[in-house]
Amino acid sequence: MKILLIGSGGREHALAWRLRQDDPHVELFTAPGNAGTGQIGVNLLLGATDLDGLVAWAIQEKPDLTIVGPEAPLCAGVVDRFEKAGLPIFGPNAAAARLEGSKVFTKNFLLKHGLPTAPGAGFGDSLSAYAYSQKHNAYPQVLKADGLAAGKGVIIAQTPVEAAQSIHRIMDARIFGEAGRELLIEEFLPGREMSVHVLTDGISHFVLPIAQDHKRLGEGDTGLNTGGMGAYAPAPFATAELQAQISKDVVEPVLATLRKEGIDFRGILYIGLIWTKAGPSILEFNVRGGDPETQVLLPLIDTPLVEIFQAVREQRLGQLGIKLNANHAVSIVMAAAGYPGTPETGAPIDGLDLNLPGATVFHAGTKQEGPCVVTNGGRVLSVTAWASDLATARDLAYQRVAKIHFAGSQYRRDIAARLTLE
Repeated sequence: MKILLIGSGGREHALAWRLRQDDPHVELFTAPGNAGTGQIGVNLLLGATDLDGLVAWAIQEKPDLTIVGPEAPLCAGVVDRFEKAGLPIFGPNAAAARLEGSKVFTKNFLLKHGLPTAPGAGFGDSLSAYAYSQKHNAYPQVLKADGLAAGKGVIIAQTPVEAAQSIHRIMDARIFGEAGRELLIEEFLPGREMSVHVLTDGISHFVLPIAQDHKRLGEGDTGLNTGGMGAYAPAPFATAELQAQISKDVVEPVLATLRKEGIDFRGILYIGLIWTKAGPSILEFNVRGGDPETQVLLPLIDTPLVEIFQAVREQRLGQLGIKLNANHAVSIVMAAAGYPGTPETGAPIDGLDLNLPGATVFHAGTKQEGPCVVTNGGRVLSVTAWASDLATARDLAYQRVAKIHFAGSQYRRDIAARLTLE
């Protein structure tokens, strides 16, 4: 089987790794990939958003399936382009991908349909945003750049001055680029965040184990927001009762509303939730697997990925009995010096070739330079381990981290340390 995988991060290396585990003979091509994907397949000199190049390659090479990892090509309409050319591809179309592409659109969608979410509003100019921020002066206050910002477009302002400065930085100074053309301001909700991944073919759905991401740079959830510094799954606080409530109050209403609105969503819907005193509330949607959540979910799934993705594409997910195992998984992100600001690149990485049963290293911001693998991005590696219990998986992951070295590396030492809902 020939598969094209679009993307270059830890999530994409994890997908490539799992596809290779499922089928040792699969032909894997990754665009553009990283040093890790290059070791188990062929990296292409095509960017993830080079839609013309990707379509031209696929028309010529005829992959049996294309799998889209990141959000940018989905929002740019890669699925629409491939389907128009008669090319099989897994992921939601551009209309469905707008759920991630525009936070203002999503907030309006949630509020319009009475789905559980924090009060908020979107703005197209900084003056209107200032006025709303000062009028609704409960702090902390959450400010979100409307468009795609690689997981870093959120500022939690603690004071009116910080809110005003942040509005200026996002909308006028454009610290998040074009993502800051519009701004969402919403009420801060205290509670426990969790990541809910739903496989759906637009008719049926399957909820994967609930995962816990760690967005902040530092221990104790301190420091700047990042794309994610680690994750674990299943979350111990996600009891059967809690999962049933999330399905009833969030997942099923969201999917029913998408159908009502005529949005044909086929793929992975990531629902970022926070558990408040009033119950679950929706923080955001992503239209693909989370990163690093994908790295901890894949070891928990026994059913081959291609079978799942093809069933989603062909709207027969309800006929496929997806099988999970009883393992737990933990992933720890090793980031470059300077991340999440301006990461330092080009540092050689040592310790990648060591073997520790039950653990593996997924590359993210890496590239091959001759015989060496060097850093090439902010989040460099996603060190992942799995075991029959969470404590063992966590210990294995940190044991593997301790064997890896590159100049300026930084990682959190408290991943999977807070396990309760409170």
